[in-house]
Amino acid sequence: MGFPALALGRPGANERIRVGLVGLGGRMRSHIGCLKAMAETDNVEIAAICDCDENRLAGASTTYPDLADLKLKTYTDQRALFDDPSIDAISFSTQDHWHALQTIWACQAGKHVFIEKPPSWCIWEGRKMVEAARKYRCMVQVGTQNRSSPNVVEGMQKLREGLIGKLYMARAISFKLRGNLGKHNPQPVPEGLDWDGWVGPAEMVEYSNFQHRRWYWIENFASGDVANQLVHDVDKVRWGLGLTEHPTTVMCMGDRYVPGDTDDADTPNSLAFLCSWAENNALVTVENRHWYTNSEAEMRDKYPFMADNQCVGEIFFGSEGYMIFPDYVSYYSFLGPKNEPGPFKTASADFNWANESVPHFQNWIAAIRSGNHEDLTADIEEGHKSATVCHLAKISQKLGRSVHFDPQTERFVNDPEADKYLKRDYREPYVVPEQV
Repeated sequence: MGFPALALGRPGANERIRVGLVGLGGRMRSHIGCLKAMAETDNVEIAAICDCDENRLAGASTTYPDLADLKLKTYTDQRALFDDPSIDAISFSTQDHWHALQTIWACQAGKHVFIEKPPSWCIWEGRKMVEAARKYRCMVQVGTQNRSSPNVVEGMQKLREGLIGKLYMARAISFKLRGNLGKHNPQPVPEGLDWDGWVGPAEMVEYSNFQHRRWYWIENFASGDVANQLVHDVDKVRWGLGLTEHPTTVMCMGDRYVPGDTDDADTPNSLAFLCSWAENNALVTVENRHWYTNSEAEMRDKYPFMADNQCVGEIFFGSEGYMIFPDYVSYYSFLGPKNEPGPFKTASADFNWANESVPHFQNWIAAIRSGNHEDLTADIEEGHKSATVCHLAKISQKLGRSVHFDPQTERFVNDPEADKYLKRDYREPYVVPEQV
């Protein structure tokens, strides 16, 4: 399906921006909380909801109490929502394999977009999303909310000012205990669920208990943690080192180890990779683990990430010290040979994780009003570049060797075997178009 190119108007400072929500899963709770908190201060209204599961639509006001007092239009077909002229913008919380096509369809319909991370399932899709955003002059914000966190912004500025000296290395990590996915268990499609619409661009498979949440670890629908969590951390590494292009070489090794060797997930649960960029010779290392592990730089034991037993964040190493970003709202610096504590900033005592992404949504709404994508802190171009690093690691792991990438052409260097992974096969009629 295609939409006519629309002349996108820019809402005035006093005009209400009406947002439609697509995908009533777990992450949507944050979207709803943020948008509801902004209703009066930013003149935003949640005006419609959409899900291919009628049961989720029927229970939306119970699942999300913030919706209970709103007059909402409801849709089971997102394309009908995109056609609604009263809707200005769409906030998506859906599966990775849907992100590209949904964003393109919404832009073609003249809607601004908030899309969760990772923005794409493969490298080629990311470029098409950028093309659609520019062609239809839509503000497409990616859910890498670190980019709008005031404390993280301050920490990045300290790096720029040379607080820890010349940067020579950065490391991104995600050590999280992940449950066993279990075995594939085909079941009848539940009444009210449009399974064809849920699967969308991916290969059609039998319905099973993998549908909700567990799709993260099934390659047909997602990339696993290399893009689910690590895209946040890679994004901050790129930001901190000032990397504006794609890497030229990526070398990744990994597999499914305990406990994942007893389930039907098919994405690596432990991996490590190295990256090099032509524009900066700093060493970049990235690592993911899903089972028992030590902490690193005390990021789990002294500076925990939201929940127990999680060690997630970034470490920047410089000639005068090092800096850690152990969560989405803090930074700490350590200076000299004795690692003496330096400047830091962390969340206030009354900080609420439910509203942690409010600054990111406020930035999106402000850019919609200005009509300038350069005002976005996480524009789709930046999201595409960070996701590409993760996709390159995924491809390297599959091939069992290093890959060399041309940042200009977004193809591999004399490597047709690797080029096969730039794009996926799409299932009619859910095809990401060559010409957006």
